[in-house]
Amino acid sequence: MSSQEPNVRAARNGAAGPTVAVTGAASGVGALLTRRLVDSPEIGHVIALDERRGDVPEAQWHVLDVRDPTIAELLRPDGRPVDVVVHLALDLDLGADPAARTAYNVRGAQTVLTAAAAAGVRRVVLCTSAMVYGALPDNDVPLAEDAELNATAEATGVGDLLEIEALARRAPRAHPGLNVTVLRPAVLVGGTDTALTRYFESPRLLVVAGSRPCWQFCHVEDLASALEFAALEKAEGELAVGCAGWLEQEEVEQLSGMRRMELPSAVALGAASRLHRLGLTPSPAGDLAYTMYPWVVSGSRLHDAGWRPEYTNEEALAALLEEVSGRHAVAGRRLGRKDAATTLGAAGATVALVGTAALVRRARKRRGL
Repeated sequence: MSSQEPNVRAARNGAAGPTVAVTGAASGVGALLTRRLVDSPEIGHVIALDERRGDVPEAQWHVLDVRDPTIAELLRPDGRPVDVVVHLALDLDLGADPAARTAYNVRGAQTVLTAAAAAGVRRVVLCTSAMVYGALPDNDVPLAEDAELNATAEATGVGDLLEIEALARRAPRAHPGLNVTVLRPAVLVGGTDTALTRYFESPRLLVVAGSRPCWQFCHVEDLASALEFAALEKAEGELAVGCAGWLEQEEVEQLSGMRRMELPSAVALGAASRLHRLGLTPSPAGDLAYTMYPWVVSGSRLHDAGWRPEYTNEEALAALLEEVSGRHAVAGRRLGRKDAATTLGAAGATVALVGTAALVRRARKRRGL
């Protein structure tokens, strides 16, 4: 790409269009957002930051680790600060080492916020998850966006997200003039792999006796749209993002055609905890709470500002089911075809959970581990 192309684009979009920098721009939601921004007539120029170059040639790419303090220099192209930074360089990989994941996520957000302030950027947009509200039996349905963040660090990556939320709250006080907007999506679907999407890869839907699950989804296309909305400064503050309303567990079962397996709480939580402690499943027991209790959000702030999701909960669920078709997981652990035939043929959820552990032990023994 020639050095003149960004200026040509800026001229085409008009001088008033803001310059937006996106971290984590090469993949996932970051790539979707970067494409949306370069195609938007309201955006003047897009700077894309990631550890590799992505597939949006119209953006101006810089390859680096977001924890590198020199990022501050890249946020002042031509000596002028970008208008908005959207920070999406976040690692929530189930297979990642938890300590390394936390070091990347928290240090990355801290570096971006500090660099943005040093460069004179006026707004940073962060993305966490509605999981930060916590999944609790007495949660309001839906939760207001200003509800307390009652999550604990017991679920995958939630501790990192809570630390990022704390950084977001402190940043405007530490750096007067810096506006921080935080988006909190519901269960994210569309090219994502999380403990919650793997829940729908199980042979049956695990339901803990006495629980009250409610399901609300957020398609990645809608999240990218909401992030663009925030980057254009059409909404600010803490913004929940998701499909309108929610689905009860019975509706999910009816729409998916999947049957339930109901377990007593002590059995389900105990088995999940033991399997994770032994290193046999990627998901800690804390992930199970998000399939037991409601954490539905209202999304009223984005709605009042004029944003609307394109997907309904029913459509997002259908997209998720199509995506996971052919995959098999038990207790969050993916199974090969042979293991799936053995484990999924067992009668009952308890046998399936124990069968997962037995299969992994047998595999380890064969490998001499």
